[in-house]
Order: sequence, then structure tokens, then C-alpha cells
Amino acid sequence: MNTRRSFLRASGSALLGAALVSKAAQGAVPEAPTQLQPDTQPPLAPSSGRPYHPVVTLNGWTLPWRMNAGWKEFHLVAEPVRRQLAPGMTAHLWGYNGQSPGPTLECVEGDKLRIFVTNKLPEHTTIHWHGVLLPNGMDGVGGLTQRQIPVGKTYVYEFEMKHSGTFMYHPHADEMVQMAMGMMGFIVVHPKNPAFMRVDRDFVFLINAYDIEPGAYTPKTATMTEFNLWSWNSRVFPGIDHLAVRKGDRVRIRMGNLTMTNHPIHIHGHNFKVTGTDGGWVPPGAQWPETSADIPVGAMRAVEFIADNPGDWAFHCHKSHHTMNAMGHNVPNLIGVDHRGIAEKIIKLVPDYMVMGERGMADMGEMEMPLPENTLPMMTGAGPFGPMEMGGMFTVVKVREGLARGNYKDPGWYKHPQGSVAYEWTGAAPAAQREGPKSEDKTAKSPVGLEFRARKPAGHGRH
Repeated sequence: MNTRRSFLRASGSALLGAALVSKAAQGAVPEAPTQLQPDTQPPLAPSSGRPYHPVVTLNGWTLPWRMNAGWKEFHLVAEPVRRQLAPGMTAHLWGYNGQSPGPTLECVEGDKLRIFVTNKLPEHTTIHWHGVLLPNGMDGVGGLTQRQIPVGKTYVYEFEMKHSGTFMYHPHADEMVQMAMGMMGFIVVHPKNPAFMRVDRDFVFLINAYDIEPGAYTPKTATMTEFNLWSWNSRVFPGIDHLAVRKGDRVRIRMGNLTMTNHPIHIHGHNFKVTGTDGGWVPPGAQWPETSADIPVGAMRAVEFIADNPGDWAFHCHKSHHTMNAMGHNVPNLIGVDHRGIAEKIIKLVPDYMVMGERGMADMGEMEMPLPENTLPMMTGAGPFGPMEMGGMFTVVKVREGLARGNYKDPGWYKHPQGSVAYEWTGAAPAAQREGPKSEDKTAKSPVGLEFRARKPAGHGRH
């Protein structure tokens, strides 16, 4: 982990605060650690302050802090970054401390936080602490509760974390551009009582989306709905790391949605309970069992389950287009269309032309089509049984016996017990049994001869 030293020391630069801060705080800005690797970093055990069980940020990391006279001090730097979305594609984004999303901030209920924010973007910015209860002047809404942070300046936010839970941070200045460029991060506030809501493994990630044309590097910031890269922590399958858990672990997954649509996040092989939102913890009597949690725009959800079923279990958004990369929206449906004759004529003129779509799109999982530079295929990634035909918001929860308590490394593919894998039937195919009309029904017609009539609706109500 690299560090940036000597940011805006008091000898040469005045610190502009979101509220008044002490002279001791203005004496020296804490270091701003930077992380450039896209891999999931190990959990950061607290070196000072109240104890807690740290989280693991999927394809991310936790920002270190320093203690200063009872204040837990962090330093965030808003800046342009380069983020590898998956091997083979890098995006030019905006983020914090070298990455998009920015690092996770971890603290404990009752902690006093002092957060320095340095603006190295080409325009002004702010930070809003989404879901956190704090003084109005620290809320981070540019023009309403504070002046925007000018380019090259550092502002200071100070507040006490009054309740535990799962929260986010993001700009409230030029939001359409700055959030579309990747400016966001996670806040985890642990309970003061370490035994409250205790789990064995605690994962976090933000749901975000981009519209990046094939061959391009920078997102379109004016896109409203037709995004083509659906990501978790600015990573898409197969770039999203797997979640390794030990059999019997109680697992929590915290998710925040900063896209323009909802996401039904679904797990295979287990069911879970929704135990938290950005409004707080859900009381046990109000929790409900699920296998999918629908996460609205601008909301957080924490789900928990017991990892009691060994295997490699899919974990993904259940909107089918959201498990695709570089998804086009104007592709005609050619299923059932035999266009081999015309294809032969086209191939004489365009030797690299290939027929696709007449039998569905599954062939895309194995194709190695030439693509523009810095572009991912729609479906990619290989599993132990062949192409997985996935992209976007998809990863695998790997439940294993015998993993060490703090071991989050990928354990490899699951070794299925003998006789526990679906197999091909090689016997005689069973005859299809269809029940015909009963003999006493004199008026029944053959299904082939049935006549259907449909009434066309008069209007669609703009649906």
C-alpha cells in the first residue's frame, strides 16, 4: 500500500473546514493512503480505539486512520483514477485515494470522526454521509449546508457516530457527473457492544453501473437508463472476486445501490434474512427469509445466512441483462431465422463475418471474436464444466469445510462428491403422454383445429 505524504501542511496552506476545527487538527493533515490494486484486500484489524470485527470490502479495502486526542482521523482525496473493471478493460474514473469506489471507512458507534477531504478533481466537490445522523452543517450538500470544496483545497468534517449500521458516502455536488464517474464509498459503523449482531464473515460492496462505449475508457455521464456495464465495486464478472466462507460460518453481506435502477440480488444454495438497512438494524421479529433481496436506488441492505451447504454457489443480480458485459440494446432477435444463404454471400465480401443469434446467444460464451481495444465480451469466464456465459453482476460464494477463520483466499473449484452432479440420461426417452378430449365431450376440437381470437387493447397507459 502506497502513501502520499505531506498533503497541505499548515506551513503553506490554510485548511478550509466544513465547520470550525481545533488548531491542533489544523496543525498537520493525516496521511492519505492509496490503494491501486483491484483485488480484495485483507480486513484491517483495529490498531486503536474500540475493538470490532472488521469487514472485507469486495475488490476493495479499508482506509487506515490515526487517533488524535480522542478523534479518529481519516484523509480522503477526491481525484481521477484508473480502475480495472476486469482483466482486459480499464476505465478512466473519478474516485478516492486511488480507487473507485473509494476505501471503506470503519468505526464504532460513539466514535468521534474527523475526516479531511482534499479535492484533486478538475471541479469543485463535496461529500454527503448517506444515512449518518449528524449536524446539519456536516451533511455535505453543496450550496445548502456548505460551500463546495474548491479545486486544490481541503475541508474537514467532524461528527460523532451516534448509531451503528451500514452507510455510504458520495458527492452532493454535480452529482450526475461525479457519481456517474464512480465517486462513492462505504461506511461501516460497528456496534459498541462487539457481541451485538456478531457474524463470522462480513462482506461489503457497492452496486454501480457505467456506460462505456466499446473501445472507449471514459463513461458517458448523461446516460439515464441504458448502461452497458453493471458492476459491483466497479468490477464486472469475471473480475469480481469470489466470497470464500467456511462451512458453518454466519455470513453477512452488506450492499448499497448507487445505480439508476433497483437490483434483486439472489443467492443459490442458501436462504438469508434481511437484517439491516441504511436506517438501522431490522429487529429479529421483523426479519424475513429470502433468497433474493431487492435493493432500491440509494438504499442499503444487509443480509445474513448460515453457510451450511458446501459448494460453489452463484450470487448475482437477477435482472438478466445485468449479468452481461458491454450489453447492446438494439440487437435484433434472429432466433429461427435461417440466414445462412445471405451469410455465405456476405462472407465473400467480409471474410471475418460470422452468423450469430439464430439459435440464441449461448455461442457467445465460447466465441473469441475480435473486439475493439479495452472492451470486454458480453459473456465470459470459465468454470470447471466450461463457459459460464455470464458477465456484469455475478460472482460465486464458495462454502468450504476446514477454512481457517481469517482465510479469505480462493479455495479453487468445489470437488463434488461421487454421484452428486447432474448427468446425461442415456436410456430410452420416455414417451410424452398427452390426454386427449374425453369421449363424452362431443364438441371438443383437436388442439390443431382450435381457433383463437384476441382483442387488441385500446391503450397502454404509457407502460
